[in-house]
Amino acid sequence: MRILIVRLGSIGDIVHALPAAAAIRRALPRARISWVVERASAEILRDNPLLETLIEVDTKALRRWPMSGETLPATRRQLRRLRASPFDLAIDFQGLLKSALIARLSGARRRVGFGRAHLREPASRFLLTERVDVPARTNVVRKNLALAAGALGIAVPTDAADFEFPVGVSREHEGEAEEIARRACGKFAILNPGGGWPTKLWDAERFGALADRLLEDFGLRSVVTHGPGERELAERVAASSRAGAVLISSLTLKGFYALARRASVYVGGDTGPTHLAVAAGAPVVGLFGPTEWWRNGSPREDDICVERTDIDCRVDCHRRSCSVWVCMDIGVERVAAAVGERLRRVEVLMKASGSKASSEGAEAFEVDASSDAVEVNAGGA
Repeated sequence: MRILIVRLGSIGDIVHALPAAAAIRRALPRARISWVVERASAEILRDNPLLETLIEVDTKALRRWPMSGETLPATRRQLRRLRASPFDLAIDFQGLLKSALIARLSGARRRVGFGRAHLREPASRFLLTERVDVPARTNVVRKNLALAAGALGIAVPTDAADFEFPVGVSREHEGEAEEIARRACGKFAILNPGGGWPTKLWDAERFGALADRLLEDFGLRSVVTHGPGERELAERVAASSRAGAVLISSLTLKGFYALARRASVYVGGDTGPTHLAVAAGAPVVGLFGPTEWWRNGSPREDDICVERTDIDCRVDCHRRSCSVWVCMDIGVERVAAAVGERLRRVEVLMKASGSKASSEGAEAFEVDASSDAVEVNAGGA
């Protein structure tokens, strides 16, 4: 079976769809899976072991129709690659007109997407052949898994501990992360002050004060990460730290993923690096304001969200600008306490895992000893 996954961007959206792709591969090991993605968001999917083909498109060019002679050849090349394989099924995880159009242009006979209530652009349903209804108020990772299950009739994991986020990381990416970890001189926290929307941002000065608390209370140095155009923001965080125990770093996306796997804890808002940190298995403390943790946040129960629940303007907000902007007015003490609680949960889990391993080892030893005794007795007889 040839399956096309349509999830164009952003980075967080792509990360949220990875467990669904992994579930498809696990259930259908012989399926030939391709993924169509915006070129600007493709890095995280390159060299992914799940995929036979990664199809990178520029939807801005595709939308310029009729097109100039300059853009037409490039668009023709994209469409030829999209239709190079006779797909049996296209699954639209995006729910937009452009993603449904790409599914249609792929030539797939079956085009499956979400039911109307979960489509970001309901008109896109007319380009689909089938729609899958998923439960309301569902974390987006579980929502994507439900779509994959409905489209293919496969079993998908329900325990967050079983969700797989496969990312192809090279030696170069590991080297990036190792260098930053070495410069951090021991255990470290990742603080990510950036975000796509101004309304998602927590104050840089508070991030700086948090870095001081993490050093004082938990002995953790802070690595302040930033993306393109966020260097000044990261420098404001560093300047706000009285202790000066802050390391500023800009990594590739996969380098960041590798670094997050080494971090003691991660703190950030609803942005791509936060979702990558979840995928990497880092202990996460999320700072959420205009968007919902239950939908966009970590599916793991041990991760923690710090948010304002004492205001009445957060329901279905999703504002990129706001004249009030109180939802991210969160005190440093609350965030530091959440970090402490998240670290405590890590310690509890490690102790439980250690106890379980010791118990399993004891059981195995008892079985071996019993077997030896039987053999000796048999030999003696």
